[in-house]
Amino acid sequence: MPYKIPNVVEPGTLAGQEQPTLAASGGLILRAWSPKDAPAVYEAFQDPALQRWHARVADSEDEAREWIEDWRAAWAKERAATWAVADADTGEVAGRVALREINLGDGQAEMAYWTMPRARGRGVAPRAVTALAGWALDVVGLHRLELYHATANEASCRVALKTGFVAEGVKRSAVLHEDGWHDMHLHARIRGDAT
Repeated sequence: MPYKIPNVVEPGTLAGQEQPTLAASGGLILRAWSPKDAPAVYEAFQDPALQRWHARVADSEDEAREWIEDWRAAWAKERAATWAVADADTGEVAGRVALREINLGDGQAEMAYWTMPRARGRGVAPRAVTALAGWALDVVGLHRLELYHATANEASCRVALKTGFVAEGVKRSAVLHEDGWHDMHLHARIRGDAT
């Protein structure tokens, strides 16, 4: 039975091209992950501040390398798109930004990000989120991006608000972390929203 409503973004839009490198302000780029980035991913996930908000930990650089391969494969399957946030001059990894739970037909995805400890407080996350959201909404043609964070994660809330993700509500007891169930703020940005 045919659908009455066309796809917002046609399947194959992402998989039909190489993952692009995107420019972000302030000398940052968003680039595809490489196996050589495994030490940086492993280092990031040793940080207690990052671990507090994530359910996974990397036990070795080999495990981090497997994650990178999974991130690269997800692009081809159009289920997620994950970039290394890096210094444009040195290539040093400053963080990660991603579109998760991509649904091209509905024109929606979820924004995710983290930064390396040494990159915090320098505006890395907001610049990366702004660049990726602009590409996803204006170039790919997605309609809605959602962003979730634990209500206790004030730094993520600041990033969301600074990058034009409007607060829409609280999902009660929505994500299980190591210290128990967390309420999650829901933010969203719609194509055409002012940033």
